[in-house]
Amino acid sequence: MRFGAAFWVQRTDWASLREAVLRAEAAGFDDLWIDDHLLSDEADWPDPKLEGWTTLAALAAITTRARLGLMVGANTLRNPGLVAKMATTVDHVSGGRAILGIGAGWFEREHAAFGFDFGAGFGERLDRLAEAVPLIRRLLDGEEVSHEGGFYRFDRAVCAPRPVQARLPILIGGSGPRKTLPLVARSADMWNAYGTPDEVAAKSAHLRDACETAGRDDREVERTVNLNVVIRDGRAEAEAAWGGWHREHRPQGGEGRLDAGGSVADVAAALAAYRAVGFAHPILIFRHRWDLATIDRLPELRAALGAD
Repeated sequence: MRFGAAFWVQRTDWASLREAVLRAEAAGFDDLWIDDHLLSDEADWPDPKLEGWTTLAALAAITTRARLGLMVGANTLRNPGLVAKMATTVDHVSGGRAILGIGAGWFEREHAAFGFDFGAGFGERLDRLAEAVPLIRRLLDGEEVSHEGGFYRFDRAVCAPRPVQARLPILIGGSGPRKTLPLVARSADMWNAYGTPDEVAAKSAHLRDACETAGRDDREVERTVNLNVVIRDGRAEAEAAWGGWHREHRPQGGEGRLDAGGSVADVAAALAAYRAVGFAHPILIFRHRWDLATIDRLPELRAALGAD
C-alpha cells in the first residue's frame, strides 16, 4: 500500500502548513498533496486560501522524499502549456518527485471572482480537459507541439528542460463514466476517486471497461481514494475531533463524512475494505488546524495493514 496526505489549504498559514507537511513526510507518507482553488471552497469563500502550484513549489524545496502533487489542479485556471512548464519546474526543484494532478474544474465562484471563463457547462469543461491532457503529455514527453483545437492553440511549443522523471505521472480526478473515465483510460497514470468501498468499486468497473475499449490494461492505472480519517483511542473520540473540523470548515456535500475513525485497528479495517476492491493508495485529508495526532500514527497504521 501507498499512503498520501492531502492538505486543504483554506484558513491556514505557511508556518503551520510547513510543520504539518514535514511531520507527514517524517511519519512516512508516500505522497503529499495540496488542493487548488483561488477562493476557499469550504466554509466562507472569502476565507484565506493559498495558491496551489506556488505552495507545491515551496514544499518541493523543503521536502526530500515524498512525491508531490495537486489534488487536483483546475484545468480551467491555466493554459495546459503553462501547466506542463509548472509541473516540470516542480519536478526539478523536488529532484524528480512531481505528480501532475488535474481535473475539469467545478468551483464557479472563483472563476467569476477572477474573470476566468467557466464555460457553458460541465460537459464543455470536460471537453477542455480532454483536449488539454494529451497536449500536456506530449509536452512533458519532449515533443514540439503545434495544435489548433477547439479550446487551445500551440505554435511549436516545447517544454525544456524536460522533467527529471522519464515519465512524469499524470493523475486525473473524477469519475464520470461518459467522458472522465474514458480520458483516464487513454491518458492517466493515476486516478483519484471519492466514495465508499462499494461506490469506488463500481466506478472502478467502469474504468476497467473504458480501458478495454481503449486497448489498455487497466492495471496500469493506479487507483487512489480520498478519505477523511481520524485516528484516536476510540470511535467516540475520533468523531468528536472530526466534528470540530466539520463545524469549522463545512466540507462540500458528499465530502463531510468521517470515512475511517477510531483506533488504529478500526482505521486499518476500514482501509483494508478499500484495498480489497483495488484501492491500495488511500489519501488522507487534513484541514487546518492540522491533525498531527493522526499524521504521527501512520507507522502504526502501516503495521496494522501489513504495509511496511
